[in-house]
Amino acid sequence: MTQTEGIMAGKKIVQTAGRQALGSFAPEFAHLNDDILFGEVWSRNDLLSLRDRSLVTIVCLIAQGITDNSLVYHLKTAKENGITQKEIAEILTHAAFYAGWPKAWAAFNLAKTVWTEEE
Repeated sequence: MTQTEGIMAGKKIVQTAGRQALGSFAPEFAHLNDDILFGEVWSRNDLLSLRDRSLVTIVCLIAQGITDNSLVYHLKTAKENGITQKEIAEILTHAAFYAGWPKAWAAFNLAKTVWTEEE
């Protein structure tokens, strides 16, 4: 998992995943990921809360069929941002009708792991 600081509202997100994974190979992409997407867009929590950003991001990833480590990362972040197990279950159930049943199944399997890790 990457290092993310400032999950609470009002704090700037510090992301280093791009630089750690691709910094020397694709420095501009790393910059856009770490500084623009997370450093600027995700840090505009006066316009949209981190919780809501997590919800939107998860649904977008599921709709595209992305159920790799990026969805796991965003599920963990959603949990840190206050989305409960009951809420993620309802979010995924709702998304299943619009994004696709198999995509929701895949997301449920990942979410179940994330929400039961510490319990």
